[in-house]
Amino acid sequence: MTAIAAGHPTVAPVPFDPEVQAVLDELAANPQPPLTRETLPREGADRMFPDNDTVIAGRAIDGEDRVIPGPAGAPDIEITVFRPTGSSGRTLPAFVNIHGGGMIVGHRSWETGRVVDIVAEHGVVAVNVEYRLAPEDPYPAGVEDCYAAFVWVHAHAAELGIDPERIVVGGGSAGGGLTAAVALLARDRQGPVMAGQLLLCPMIDNTNTTVASRQYDGIGTWQRELNLLAWSCVLGDDLAFSDEAPAYAAPSRAADLSGLPPAYIEVGEAEAFRDEDTEYALRIWATGGQAELHVWGGGAHGFDMYMPEAEISRAALAARASWLRRIWRAAR
Repeated sequence: MTAIAAGHPTVAPVPFDPEVQAVLDELAANPQPPLTRETLPREGADRMFPDNDTVIAGRAIDGEDRVIPGPAGAPDIEITVFRPTGSSGRTLPAFVNIHGGGMIVGHRSWETGRVVDIVAEHGVVAVNVEYRLAPEDPYPAGVEDCYAAFVWVHAHAAELGIDPERIVVGGGSAGGGLTAAVALLARDRQGPVMAGQLLLCPMIDNTNTTVASRQYDGIGTWQRELNLLAWSCVLGDDLAFSDEAPAYAAPSRAADLSGLPPAYIEVGEAEAFRDEDTEYALRIWATGGQAELHVWGGGAHGFDMYMPEAEISRAALAARASWLRRIWRAAR
């Protein structure tokens, strides 16, 4: 089995899992035009996936779109709140979701399915957050929106029926990177304490210098060229790939990873973010912090979204669910 069907890796890549490879082959048979600054989708992103009512139909879950204050001097933030039907008057743990998309594309509705599944499995309140995207709104717009949303949820916990000591923040890819940045901001600003940070294949290193970043150049799902575009949009040409970039934009740049909430770090073995995510866990451990690290063999970036029926996806979902149960129980 070969890992290379196309592309131009400069280092031999780890092979994809066979079930992952089969889906990648299907995607390669219907290639999409490459994204550029000029072709980033901005209209209709909220209509690309089923709406809230469609996703929760037949499930004992209620959903409500709300608008909350943004950071000082910035626009308001749209959120969606999901809760178990009939949970009014109860105090529940909470999950705050930050969507992926490289901080340049995406909409919270893209991950409604993932969020609603967490509500259904764990009986928690979930808040799905919208945030400003680059390049129209470069750093620090997106991370400040996400931090403001977390602070708002914590401050309005009683109104939302949430236990403020059991709020987990999480997301995949860019959402994972933004989650890590929100955890850093909360520590440094002495803001609310989150119970845990769920970092799914987080996008945290802007330099694109790891071995993994060269192994998946032109192959897999989220590829090197798109990652370079994303960081240039978020940070601008001067800082895009610099080790002087702000840590709240690229958490790998943080000099100090002590005093952070427990982290769950998940990444595919066969993706560009493998090394930066593994290194992040090592650095947290070096401070005496908690980081549960899972590197899924043969997994491409975002494999659970692209290949939800694959064996590694089922295993990954079970591991996440176990960590969430343990974190919410420990914070009780």
